[in-house]
Amino acid sequence: MKRIALPCGESVPALGQGTWHVGDDPSRRQEEIATLQHGIALGLALVDTAEMYGDGRSEQLVGEALAGRRDQVFLVSKVYPHHASRQAMRRACEASLRRLRVEAIDLYLLHWPGAVPLAETVQAFEALQGAGKIRHWGISNFDLEGMQALWRTPGGPAAQTNQVLYHLGERGIEWDLRPRLGERRLPVMAYSPFDEGRLLKNRALVAFARRHGSTPAQVALAWLLAQDGVIAIPKTGSRARVEENAGALARPLSAAQLEELGRHFPAPQGPTPLSMI
Repeated sequence: MKRIALPCGESVPALGQGTWHVGDDPSRRQEEIATLQHGIALGLALVDTAEMYGDGRSEQLVGEALAGRRDQVFLVSKVYPHHASRQAMRRACEASLRRLRVEAIDLYLLHWPGAVPLAETVQAFEALQGAGKIRHWGISNFDLEGMQALWRTPGGPAAQTNQVLYHLGERGIEWDLRPRLGERRLPVMAYSPFDEGRLLKNRALVAFARRHGSTPAQVALAWLLAQDGVIAIPKTGSRARVEENAGALARPLSAAQLEELGRHFPAPQGPTPLSMI
C-alpha cells in the first residue's frame, strides 16, 4: 500500500474507503458492513464518513463495522459548517463519537466553509484535540482563497488535509490549489473519484481500460495513486467492488499510459472554480 505523509509526520493509506450514502438502505446494511471490513483487510484502512451522511446513519454503520478493528483504521469524519463554533462543535463531535463507538476520531474535517469565523473554528478543533476527542483536524471543499484565509488564521497551518472533488474528469485544482497545497506538503483527499459512477461510463476511459487489461475503476484509481500527495476514498457497498478497487494497487500506470490519459482528460488551462458534489 502506498502511504501519504500528513504534515504532522504520520502516514496514512493512499487508498481508503468513502461512505457517502452508505447506511441509507437498511436492506444493504450487512453487505455494506462486510464490505468495509473486507476493505480494511485488503489494506484500505482509511475510512471516511461525516455527520451529514444519512443524518448520522453512515457513522453508525461505520461504528458497527469497526468493532474489534479500531486499531487497524485511520478514521476520518466531518462536521457541518453550522456546527463549527466552539460549543456546537464539541456537541457534534461527541455525538459522532457515540455513533462511531470510539473514543477519538483520527482526523476531523470542517465539511465546507461556513459562516462561523475561521479563528473560532480553529479554536474549536484545538479544544477537541486538547480534550483527546480528535487527534488531527483539517478541512474539506476549500478553494485557494479559502486556504489562504485559513493559513492567515492563528493555528490554521495545522490543518492536515483538504478533501475536495478530484478525478480524471475534474482536474481544476491542478491550476492553483493543488500546487499551493503541495508547497505546504498538505495532501489532497479526493472524494467521489468515479464522479458518482459517471466517469466509469466515459468512452475514452472504457476503451483505455479494455486495451490495458484493467477496469475503468482501476484506471481511475491508479491515475490518482500516481499523483503526489493524493489520497483517494472511493465508496462502495459491494465486496466485489472493493476487491476491484484494491486491485488498482497492483496495476500502476506507466509514464506513457499517464500521458495518454492526459490527452483524453486534459489538465486545466486556466483558473477553474472549485467543483463540489
